[in-house]
Amino acid sequence: MAEAYIVDALRTPSGRRGGALSGVHPLDLGAHVLRALMGRTDVDPAAVDDVVFGCVDTIGPQAGDVARLSWLAAGFSDEVPGVTVDRQCGSSQQALHFAAQAVLSGTADLVVAGGVQSMSQIPIGSAMTVGQQFGFPTPMSGSTGWAARYGAEEVDQFRSADMIAERWGIGREEMERFALSSHQRAVAAIDEGRFDRELVPIGETLVDEGPRRDTSLEKMAGLKPLREGGISTAAMASQISDAAGAVLVASERAVKEHGLAPRARIHHLSARGDDPVYMLTAPIRATRFALDKAGMSISDIDLFEVNEAFASVPLAWMRETGADPAKVNVNGGGIALGHPIGATGTKLFTTLLHELERTGGRFGLQTMCEGGGQANVTIVERLG
Repeated sequence: MAEAYIVDALRTPSGRRGGALSGVHPLDLGAHVLRALMGRTDVDPAAVDDVVFGCVDTIGPQAGDVARLSWLAAGFSDEVPGVTVDRQCGSSQQALHFAAQAVLSGTADLVVAGGVQSMSQIPIGSAMTVGQQFGFPTPMSGSTGWAARYGAEEVDQFRSADMIAERWGIGREEMERFALSSHQRAVAAIDEGRFDRELVPIGETLVDEGPRRDTSLEKMAGLKPLREGGISTAAMASQISDAAGAVLVASERAVKEHGLAPRARIHHLSARGDDPVYMLTAPIRATRFALDKAGMSISDIDLFEVNEAFASVPLAWMRETGADPAKVNVNGGGIALGHPIGATGTKLFTTLLHELERTGGRFGLQTMCEGGGQANVTIVERLG
């Protein structure tokens, strides 16, 4: 049976909006992690079959196929192609899936998967707001098929986060405690050097900028909700960030030919959809589907990375799946560490792989909510 092996995974630190990485061109951000990945694996870049990158809002410096352009900006062979993927927040997790599927199918032997996003330079939702000048207030505006199915239902992530909190009976105080824990876990991980092996510093930016050492429940309690009549606040939401990540995926043949030492293998990959109005609930359905397809139970998984788009998302997911909170986002999540949307998939995967190695765990599961009511699930098995 064919295997998709993980040779290495690296990421840049996540910079805050307007922070240390805000002036770095997205191509240079992507090129930086690509050079580090190829340098650490000591693989001839010309041997790579394809480069698959996630990116959202692909306009301006993120337009023109950022995967291909980042590879060229890194100074690598122009014979290697690249393709950019948009599955919203799960874009680079899907990029990893496409890379693994290419290897599993036998049509490729070495594929780089990754993602890049500069949310400082190109604000979130820019690709949608650009459409307003052409008479489209939202991507769905003018679609008779959408209107027939969903009417004028408001589709908004802030509303979705609140709807989830209400449906699962998650109160503001519980979400604030979860958010505080995200910061505390992230700060502890930084102080203990847990991220050191996975990070590719840029200039003087050595660690993630997002975690707040001085935050508290008292400070969170003073924030206004993100929408009138709502419950979710900025403290419970993922941080806007700039970052890039990259993973090298190899076939068994490539492992032998290039003398590589695989660190893990892809055990399962899939994606599922759910209600696009609730938008952020698909990780629940997708996790159940993935575990069933893999013949596993939630107790078989040693570590989880569940993207913290909003606190209500992983809290509802844990209620439904029964996952042990002590195994979920053990080094903090998007609330503390940021959510550079197009890069978050490989960012989380990189952290998951390194934490499995640090703790000696065998299986890790990663999932995240995505625009349109979707979710990817990756189950990785550590080797060695």
